[in-house]
Amino acid sequence: MKRDVRILLLGEAQVGKTSLILSLVGEEFPEEVPPRAEEITIPADVTPEKVPTHIVDYSEAEQTVEELQDEIHKIRTKWIPLVNGDTKRGPRVPIILVGNKSDLRPGGSMEAVLPIMSQFPEIETCVECSAKNLKNISELFYYAQKAVLHPTAPLYDPEAKQMSCFGHPLAPQALEDVKVVVSKNVAGGVRDDRLTLDGFLFLNMLFIQRGRHETTWTILRRFGYGDSLELTANYLCPPLRVPPGCSTELNHRGYQFVQRMFEKHDQDRDGALSPAELQSLFSVFPAAPWGPQLPRTVRTEAGRLPLHGYLCQWTLVTYLDVQHCLEHLGYLGFPTLCEQDSQAHAITVTREKRLDQEKGQTQRNVFLCKVVGARGVGKSSFLQAFLGHGLGVSDAGEPAGEPSAYTIDTVQVNGQEKYLILCEVGADSLLTASADATCDIACLMFDSSHPRSFSLCASVYKRHYMDKQTPCLFVSSKADLPEGVLLPGLSPTEFCRRHRLPAPALFSCAGPAEPRAAIFTRLATMAAFPHLVHGELHATSFWHRVALGAVGAAVAAVLSFSLYRVLVKSR
Repeated sequence: MKRDVRILLLGEAQVGKTSLILSLVGEEFPEEVPPRAEEITIPADVTPEKVPTHIVDYSEAEQTVEELQDEIHKIRTKWIPLVNGDTKRGPRVPIILVGNKSDLRPGGSMEAVLPIMSQFPEIETCVECSAKNLKNISELFYYAQKAVLHPTAPLYDPEAKQMSCFGHPLAPQALEDVKVVVSKNVAGGVRDDRLTLDGFLFLNMLFIQRGRHETTWTILRRFGYGDSLELTANYLCPPLRVPPGCSTELNHRGYQFVQRMFEKHDQDRDGALSPAELQSLFSVFPAAPWGPQLPRTVRTEAGRLPLHGYLCQWTLVTYLDVQHCLEHLGYLGFPTLCEQDSQAHAITVTREKRLDQEKGQTQRNVFLCKVVGARGVGKSSFLQAFLGHGLGVSDAGEPAGEPSAYTIDTVQVNGQEKYLILCEVGADSLLTASADATCDIACLMFDSSHPRSFSLCASVYKRHYMDKQTPCLFVSSKADLPEGVLLPGLSPTEFCRRHRLPAPALFSCAGPAEPRAAIFTRLATMAAFPHLVHGELHATSFWHRVALGAVGAAVAAVLSFSLYRVLVKSR
């Protein structure tokens, strides 16, 4: 709520603006009135709303006093456009119409003013007063102060006769009386001894019609709304500290909440959100947060978003941009519905990766893999293969759309479900001075039919990963194509052996889906156990150790038998 109020008196010359101010301050009609009053500040402790109020006079050049209808005409054509201009959207300055000198005119002027009030919703009310008789002077400035602190226009549309706000529990002692009033006026306003949405909206409309705007504003501000009926930055972006080396994940509270939202909007109960159901979910957002790349980022089914893909998308947003995640949770009402003081309670900040390395284990459930390679090596196809998509074809059998820079899915690591995010990165971009190569696992992809692409990956490895703790896996894409002519220098296999890396993994989008999936499990496993030697994670290394053990045993047996024969002969 505003910390102070500034009231500006506008109007033609000689209408009594200055007299109103002086009558309020001096509590008597001034005998001599200056052309313009100095700015007046009323202390907070003497105002009903307990905020300091500044009253500013305005004086136009001297002119002949016009008739009342001419004054009203000028309100419409001059003063209101002057205050709010061509404002179409956003907050509009509230206006109080004041009919001064009521002592000189029998009857009232409300009938002439009502059409203007209907035309301009920013007009809060109309007050007839007399500076000479001190009639309605203090009331005038009270209504002006109230119009600033609790404006009607954002709440109430006189044509639609409804408000837009969220629910608030009523005081227990007044609940029964409220139910009776609502039941008498709204069909279906009370159901199962509780207020329905229609009943709640009627109740707030009643508050507004009776001048109790502050009641509705108290409700709205309790749930994060500002004076323009938009959620405030403090509500949408609560403080959340994420130290360097840490990441952000949804915790069990967060997953439970977003799943509740999924089930609420899955109207046909088919386990997936249709485009219309997804639009319903996002109806409380200023704009839909998930764009057309969604089918290329998570697994979808014939244009519908299943729960699995939905949770993956939430996980991706939380990891990559936790501030946007907090905003999304705020728009959906997480603090209110989950009885938390902020949506930061839905987020877990993981411990530093350095500590994971020291302890030899990680508690993270989400891992980022940067897929690095030269242009044309098949990075986009690799990302789409992670979602089960074939070359150039989406899951709906339609031609592939614009590729996404990220894909996310779940994989099993030692019997536990983990989220793996693949991020496509051009190798050239990582050779610049400002490059950010941070990730949990680096997938360095080269095209075996174009050996120069390997040289670029090798350069990236030496620049960013050779002396650090990030595990790396070289992947030879397009393994179904013939290998190109080797360039002078180390071959990919020799390079990996010299740097104590796993041998290059072979990958082809043209093969069956299941063999392809094994490489993603391997990447996630390497990310989950970065402290282990790469070779220990390679499945063939286990059998290699077993084979070496078997050979060693056989050699020992042969030597033992030969030694036995020698001993027998010597005897």
